[in-house]
Amino acid sequence: MTNYIEISAGYPSRSGKSVAKQGRWQRYLLLGLATNLTFWVSALFYLKITPPTYTSSSAINLPGASSNANVNLPGIGQASYENPSPYAMSSSQDPRENYKFIAESEPVLKAAADQLNMPLEEFGRPKIKVLVNTSVIKVEFKGASPDEARNKSLAFYKALEARLNELRNQEATKRDVGFQTGLNSSQKKLQSAQKRLSDYKARSGLNSDEQIKDLTTNIEQLRRQRAEILAQQQQASTRLAQLSANLKLSAGQATDAFILQTDQIFQQNLKNYSEASAALVVLESKFLPIHPTVVAEKAKRDAAQEALQARSQSLLGRPVSLATLKQLNLSNSTNSSAARETLFQQLVTVQADQKGLTAQAQAIEQQIAQLETRLKKLAQQESNLDALKRDMQLAEAVFSSTLTRLDIGKSNAFGSYPLIQILAEPSLPDSPTEPKKSYVYLGAALGSVFSTTGVVLLWLRDCAKRSALTGDALKEPLRDRKRQTSIRE
Repeated sequence: MTNYIEISAGYPSRSGKSVAKQGRWQRYLLLGLATNLTFWVSALFYLKITPPTYTSSSAINLPGASSNANVNLPGIGQASYENPSPYAMSSSQDPRENYKFIAESEPVLKAAADQLNMPLEEFGRPKIKVLVNTSVIKVEFKGASPDEARNKSLAFYKALEARLNELRNQEATKRDVGFQTGLNSSQKKLQSAQKRLSDYKARSGLNSDEQIKDLTTNIEQLRRQRAEILAQQQQASTRLAQLSANLKLSAGQATDAFILQTDQIFQQNLKNYSEASAALVVLESKFLPIHPTVVAEKAKRDAAQEALQARSQSLLGRPVSLATLKQLNLSNSTNSSAARETLFQQLVTVQADQKGLTAQAQAIEQQIAQLETRLKKLAQQESNLDALKRDMQLAEAVFSSTLTRLDIGKSNAFGSYPLIQILAEPSLPDSPTEPKKSYVYLGAALGSVFSTTGVVLLWLRDCAKRSALTGDALKEPLRDRKRQTSIRE
């Protein structure tokens, strides 16, 4: 009886065990319900108090094409410019990153916020993403309403364009200042070169290379004329020599004959002398030399001869013998005398032509000498003129090229900041992007699953632990009874 009581005292009561197990199970159930309720209440509360957020998406493109232009300036040179692709400048630089930095800068966002009368903190910052292996930039703006999100995007693009234009104008202004300095310098050099050239032209009398060409042409023409005149002069000299040989007179004597022939006094004296001589011949044939008639006629002839010689000396400026006067006599009316007179005229004409040709040849010689002297002087001055012309052309080329680059630079306003293209206009969202109910519900569900699993695992762990303690409690009375039995024995 005693042993039974001891054994009964060593085992727990079955009813007490059930009550304790049921109490533990209820505690874990309440813990799981409370945990799940917390997750779902938190999720619903978050959806309730969180205002919806709408996202407006858009995309811009940076063209990558390059451009260039060439301007030819006839007689001066050429000017050119090249606008390379922004993507070809450096493999380590992406112009889209530069635009991303500008787009996220405070001046752009502040200007966009001012357009909507919003503080910068409320306007927010865009989400900008550079798409790999493309020239596209994606831009997203968030707002409390679809219209607000879209208006932010539109205001952002206006502010971005304004900022880019401002940067382009600043770059163009600085570039123009540099070009203008160079332009003023080249203009002063051009004016100085033009003044030196004009002063040298006025001082030297050489205006262009055409003067030297014309002068050379004139000299060649004069040389041809001189050659022709010398040929004519040689021909006249030959004819003059032939006529002189035929008449046995020189050209000077023929001239004297024509001088005497044209003088009426000389001709009258010659006539008196001829008549007296003819009468004397007749009288001498009839009378003796001492006959008074012969003597008187002889005296008459001698007086006519003296008058004739005196007149010829007065006309010719030298004493002329009677034989010479007879040789120069052209007043005979016979056919032979007429032919002789014609030859005398030809002789005088040829002599005059010869003298004229000689004088003309001498004049041409003088002209050629003068022109050759001037040609040598101009040829020496031509090198200086060419040097001054080259200086002026170089100054013109530099000035024109600088001016052309300045004009082209003004037209090329997108060199450092390329033009952007809006590929996708800012969208008007239909549904909010935040909060996402599906994600919130999914998070609450996952939280419930994880929390429930944790509670179940804790309950199982607790059960396993208590089972181990119960087993130890059952083994202890058995050991005590064995010890007591062994003692009795």
